[in-house]
Amino acid sequence: MKTSNKTIRFIDLFAGIGGIRKGFEQACDQKGYGYKCVFTSEIKPYAINVLKQNHPNEVIYGDITQIDTKDIPDFDFLLAGFPCQAFSSAGKRLGFEDTRGTLFFEVERILKEKKPNGFVLENVEGLVNHDKQKPTDKIGETLRIILRQLTCLGYKVSWEVLNAKDFGVAQDRKRIYIVGTKEKKPYLKRFSKKSTTLDTVLEQGLDVSNSHFVQLLLSHYSTYELYGKAIKDKRGGSNNIHSWDIEYRGRISQKEKALLNIMLKERRKKKWAIEYGIDWMDGMPLTIDQIRTFYDDEELEQMLENLVEMGYLTKEYPKKKVGHNRVQDQSLPLGYNIVAGKMSFEVGKILDPNSIAPTLVAMDMQHIYVVDGEGLRPLSLREGLRLFGYPNDFIFNVDIEDGYDLLGNTVVVPVIKEVSKRVLNAYEKGETRK
Repeated sequence: MKTSNKTIRFIDLFAGIGGIRKGFEQACDQKGYGYKCVFTSEIKPYAINVLKQNHPNEVIYGDITQIDTKDIPDFDFLLAGFPCQAFSSAGKRLGFEDTRGTLFFEVERILKEKKPNGFVLENVEGLVNHDKQKPTDKIGETLRIILRQLTCLGYKVSWEVLNAKDFGVAQDRKRIYIVGTKEKKPYLKRFSKKSTTLDTVLEQGLDVSNSHFVQLLLSHYSTYELYGKAIKDKRGGSNNIHSWDIEYRGRISQKEKALLNIMLKERRKKKWAIEYGIDWMDGMPLTIDQIRTFYDDEELEQMLENLVEMGYLTKEYPKKKVGHNRVQDQSLPLGYNIVAGKMSFEVGKILDPNSIAPTLVAMDMQHIYVVDGEGLRPLSLREGLRLFGYPNDFIFNVDIEDGYDLLGNTVVVPVIKEVSKRVLNAYEKGETRK
């Protein structure tokens, strides 16, 4: 461990609840550096509330686009989980103009004027291929421009997509990390892999749900049988439960269940799009004549209409492409289709304590449930924090809905810590050469 009298000064942009800061501070602690956050910017009110809970003596500044660079104190490192947007001038090599109007521009202008030692940036994995010009391109235009601009500012830049599950966190979460220092390119490969499972973060004895939906699940399956199951009607597989399996919308016959299970698979076949003369989409409505080709029953029409009335099926026209959208084409025959897709129900997925969580996103988190004793309940906020590697002393006094939204958009602290250590290693080597 390096021991140093130096205090590293940093700024935290698009701070959220301060996850990048937390990981960077942990890296400084481990490397023996003092540290001080000299500027924080965030606009979401309930994120600012959490920042103030954890850093009560600091001022939290608002919209970074409204803050003049000269009003930001000098600092050594810039931290930012900047939102990704398309660059309208992508590929035209207009320098600063390439990114103007995007939030990366704010990162760029501050680096250009303040000239700090380095930076740690985090973004969604999709940034890698965003605005790809050709399938053979290794990266898209957006990332290419970002890397070019950072390099033009005089930084030695590295980037890597890393998965939280390899850093001792029980979540499958891939993100891109873009880092750099003035003197040396940080090395972002060959991290020591650590793994864990959900049972290390789960609480016990919390209030469980007594809702009608949950009681239906528990009346058909044991808690053990529910481990790792998803509840959605538009997909099959052994890890999926359908609403008709628990008779959520009402009791139906075994023949009707068999019909739904067959339709579930058949509606995804490309031959129906060819028959309709439209571009294929995953999940086509099928006419009664089409359905008869794979399920012929004298009561078929009655069965289909009953399933529509109960809400297991809906009637709709096949959809055609209009620009980037799909709209129903009423010139084509009306057909039958499965209604409910991902996260359509109170419970979308039940986590397996012996495995890891899928990528947690804000809009889905309220539908993620866990087994607690003999019951089911939503993921608690403390469990959510642990699934992003936040320490147990992190203060998070927010409403449950706001908490889910903040967690779904935060970073994985242990990954930030390990990435930041590599950045500090490069920084130290650069110092040595001076």
